[in-house]
Amino acid sequence: MKKDIHPKDYRLVVFKDMSNDYTFVTKSTVATKDTIVWEDGKEYPLVKLEISNTSHPFYTGKIKLIDTAGRVDKFKTKYQKHFDNRNKA
Repeated sequence: MKKDIHPKDYRLVVFKDMSNDYTFVTKSTVATKDTIVWEDGKEYPLVKLEISNTSHPFYTGKIKLIDTAGRVDKFKTKYQKHFDNRNKA
């Protein structure tokens, strides 16, 4: 194995699944500006996750409907002039 290729600045970090508020602590080198006070009263860096093993359909066996209508409307609004120009030609 190659020497000196792995990071040395591991520290305890809290990861939080924002869809169901599940949190866990593990060692990581991820950079984040957010912090949270953990159950032990200490403050740790916080990484916000959109999905984890507690909310992913593969692990839960449940299908979760994600509202994408807002994203589609935002896309159409942003690029409507391109669609209009294409239809005129």
